[in-house]
Amino acid sequence: MRTSRLGAGAENVFQIVRTKRAEAQARGMTLIDLSIGEPRGAALLSARKAAAVAVMSDDEAMHAYQYNASPGVPHFAPRFIQAHVPRTFAPDAVDYLPIPGIKPILGLLPLACGCAEQPMTVATTTSPGYPTPLDWCGYHPLVTHYALPLNPGNAFRFAPEDIQPGTDLIMMNYPHNPSGQVATRDWLHQVCAYCSAHNIRLFNDAAYYVLSYTPDSATLAEVAPEYPELSWAEGFTAAKLIGNGTGWHVGAMIGSPDFIGDLKVVKGKTDTGFVAPMAAGVVAAFEQDQAGIACYREMYHTRLTLFADLLTGQGMRLALEPTAGFYTLWLIPTRAFGKPVQDAQHFNFMMIEETGVVGVHFPGYMRYAVCADVAAVATEITAAFKHAEVAYG
Repeated sequence: MRTSRLGAGAENVFQIVRTKRAEAQARGMTLIDLSIGEPRGAALLSARKAAAVAVMSDDEAMHAYQYNASPGVPHFAPRFIQAHVPRTFAPDAVDYLPIPGIKPILGLLPLACGCAEQPMTVATTTSPGYPTPLDWCGYHPLVTHYALPLNPGNAFRFAPEDIQPGTDLIMMNYPHNPSGQVATRDWLHQVCAYCSAHNIRLFNDAAYYVLSYTPDSATLAEVAPEYPELSWAEGFTAAKLIGNGTGWHVGAMIGSPDFIGDLKVVKGKTDTGFVAPMAAGVVAAFEQDQAGIACYREMYHTRLTLFADLLTGQGMRLALEPTAGFYTLWLIPTRAFGKPVQDAQHFNFMMIEETGVVGVHFPGYMRYAVCADVAAVATEITAAFKHAEVAYG
């Protein structure tokens, strides 16, 4: 009998929201979709032109498997990392790895730490947070997972004392999705010192670092090399930084040679590398069109400011003002549309049903993205939240 052979597992929040959104669309509702964490439109023209030249190249390396290297785009990973990290590295202190984006690598991190052979405890920044690290941990039967505490009181940055004894790997995400909070140098020093002293491997997903709006934002790679016993890695991707590069699947990692070396073993057995012409387009944009990247950064910053003004003007309360990325995170009101609000999902679904505004709910919070042109629908957004008549307390 042909049936699913997967165990019963809950959908993650993004699947739940997509299903609800599709149901509303099928009923003919006009939606204001603020759930999408994906840039609209195309990639930067500079990136597309360079990728077009590369794809027309007769160079065999440009059309071949890249595996753990980048023969089509020599030295891609260190070049891409250098465009992000404002420091130099001592010879042999770090290693590099080209990757096809961060999401498929997240599941390899516990494997690179030995989870296929022995039980392991992994901590993540997924409450609230991007759920994929949690989902990947769930697919590894020998992994025990817990979420580090994140809230407005700690600025969505956990403390070293929050790390449980016996933790083997921390998978964190700064700048943080969905709160838009950044990692600071002082905080990273505290975390690195603790992980070094307790033999904990430390990984950071820095997908939104280039979209930072404060000089306080720092990368793990800036701080971690100062701890020679620390096993660490950090991933970067072009997905959100060259306009819409989400389908390009190009990124790179940097880290201590031991951790990157283990990742190379696992990735080399399971992945054939990124698409070289797209990587050629990415590196061209980063090395020759920083002005284009800066335009997108300013666009999102402007949209965040406008959107925050619109919602706070209608009584909504920010968890914290975002300092990176294109997300806003809001505290859940206790009443809306004249009714008590049960929880975040209840509020999100009421907003969809009553106004067509679609967000992503996390326990206690709502995330609204500004990938769409907020100014173009400012009147409709204001009217929706005015109709909701939100209240707290």
